Amino acid sequence: MADDWTAWGPLAERYRTPGPRKILTLDGGGIRGVITLGVLAELETQLRKRTGDPDYRLCQFFDLIGGTSTGAIIATGLASGMSVAEIADFYERFGSVAFERRRIWQKWQALYGDGGLIRTLKETFGDADLRPQNLKCLLVVVTRNATTDSAWPISSNPAAKYNDLSRPDCNLRIPLWKLVRASTAAPVFFPPETIPWDPADPAKAFVFVDGGTTAYNNCAFLMYRMATEPAYRLGWQTGEKRLLVVSVGTGSAPVPGVGTDDPSTNVVEAALNTLSALMSQAAVDQDVNCRVVGRCRYGGIIDRELHDLIPTDPQVPDSLLPLDIDTGKAFLYVRYNAELTEAGLADLRLKALDPRRLRKMDDVDNVPDLKKVGDALAERVTLAHLGSFAP
Repeated sequence: MADDWTAWGPLAERYRTPGPRKILTLDGGGIRGVITLGVLAELETQLRKRTGDPDYRLCQFFDLIGGTSTGAIIATGLASGMSVAEIADFYERFGSVAFERRRIWQKWQALYGDGGLIRTLKETFGDADLRPQNLKCLLVVVTRNATTDSAWPISSNPAAKYNDLSRPDCNLRIPLWKLVRASTAAPVFFPPETIPWDPADPAKAFVFVDGGTTAYNNCAFLMYRMATEPAYRLGWQTGEKRLLVVSVGTGSAPVPGVGTDDPSTNVVEAALNTLSALMSQAAVDQDVNCRVVGRCRYGGIIDRELHDLIPTDPQVPDSLLPLDIDTGKAFLYVRYNAELTEAGLADLRLKALDPRRLRKMDDVDNVPDLKKVGDALAERVTLAHLGSFAP
């Protein structure tokens, strides 16, 4: 943890005070971020009722909020102090610009400009950068540095090595809109984002693309590491009563591949299926890591062998182990996500919806149905999942 608190500015008092810490992580997934907003709206509503504060914001509850791609948009809005309703309003405007229906040649034209998108981001985040005076809690934005071919999770933690304001390449001076733009620069849809980390050193100018092209489209376990590993200089304590991680997805979308009756496929289809499979499995891996190292309180079934890894009470059949019984795990973990398959939608009582359409990440026409999925998933949200962390 930090020794010098002057760099923390208005956040110093909050983070200097020891106590349980709470992390919120948000997956990427294009326009399917609408599902995430449904869950967050319900969580915010329940916290407002519990605290008695009608204007309570998630940045007041969570100490660290992070996300990838579309999750980075929402995370940055929340950490800036926006309510979920305000972000939903912005998200509608963002989606209409970012995912407007275009012919394929128009999508390729996106490689040469996206003025409407940049204008929308600037209107929302203005000139604010990562410094503490511009945020209400800590923030992490996951993007991919295409110049160095590496994932870059960029944190607002003032104690972090590359966040020292005396450095000419200090992360904290990067405008929020640029970071969001860098994390959402999906290939074909948008051009890469070039950021001069040190304006005086051309060698410190890097090209960034969508964070969803890294292993951290679901960044839940990454966020746990960044909060607790001493190298990141935050040093939060671990334990089921000391650390909470709430992870919200944009809908898992496993797509059946080729069968044994016709194992061949064309090159384009094979490439798309492989990329989709890699992103899906990376997200599952982050989830499984959290359930193995942490104690899962709520989450869907992973597979038939692992099931959901939620501890049950051996003394009481078909019941969960009470949270006041400590299992010795590193943190308490909650995962809200919908499965965008026929079975998954039926479980949400949404059998009439077409899972193939909902799996698309760029179709704004799906927003009404995605809202239905988000609202249905939100019915599963309860502060009881958060145990002693709930106010």
